[in-house]
Amino acid sequence: MQTHIELLSAQLGQLLLRQRGWLATAESCTGGLLAAAVTATAGSSGWFDQGWVTYSNSSKHSQLGVTHACLEEFGAVSQETAREMAAGVLAMAPRATLALTTTGIAGPGGATADKPVGLVWFGFAQRTAEGLVVQAVSRVFEGDRRSVREASVDFSLTTACTLLQST
Repeated sequence: MQTHIELLSAQLGQLLLRQRGWLATAESCTGGLLAAAVTATAGSSGWFDQGWVTYSNSSKHSQLGVTHACLEEFGAVSQETAREMAAGVLAMAPRATLALTTTGIAGPGGATADKPVGLVWFGFAQRTAEGLVVQAVSRVFEGDRRSVREASVDFSLTTACTLLQST
């Protein structure tokens, strides 16, 4: 029996195949779990292009083009960084039509007064006929580190499916 995440990944793949799209990812707090979920899906080589694990600020900058100014002013866990990561993915993966990014605080440490454990920012970028569409949304997930990371993968895949169903 497939897990919910496996079902979501398969659904995302079907949507991308129908639209002749390609997915690329960049992950911080999920550390590759999103790409692992996607590549666990049979046939994903027909719709998954590539992924990055950009855990450090320097890797977000050097590999995805997230600006030093963004990281210094807003921090790695922010709407602005999630958006720059998503745009950077599409800049670095020219075949990709959809980018999914995660950056957050999985815990148990790392929280601040305004950024609690469980806060994750998600970036979504799409190449459309009208041009590049980039958006970011945050969620705060309950539970331990594993729960936060798994919930982040679930949310990212769910949101990606919703985005593609509306295009």
